[in-house]
Amino acid sequence: MGGVSTTAPAAGSRDLPHPACDEIRLETVLHALSDPMRLQIVRELAADGGELSCSQFELPVTKSTSTHHFRVLREAGVVRQIYRGTAKMNGLRREDLDDLFPGLLDSLLAAATRQAVRLGG
Repeated sequence: MGGVSTTAPAAGSRDLPHPACDEIRLETVLHALSDPMRLQIVRELAADGGELSCSQFELPVTKSTSTHHFRVLREAGVVRQIYRGTAKMNGLRREDLDDLFPGLLDSLLAAATRQAVRLGG
């Protein structure tokens, strides 16, 4: 492990850099999921089970703040972002996260759902 660098895009490419599976760190994932907006994004992606474009999320924040949240999730290894035409598509890296941290994502999603019910959201 170690020594492997983040998967970087080719020069001039629209591909976005993502951490390799062996670069994903638990503390970075937990930090990314500690923000309510980012947790909402992950909950929506998990519920959908596929890919959603950034514009499909109705977040109560500015476009630049929304972009920041998606970048934090991507750089943490929680989501994979790819361009399809002009749309930036987002998919949960569930398989990678489940392989690295078995049960973590399901536990966090279940806890977030219980909290939303408890708080009436």
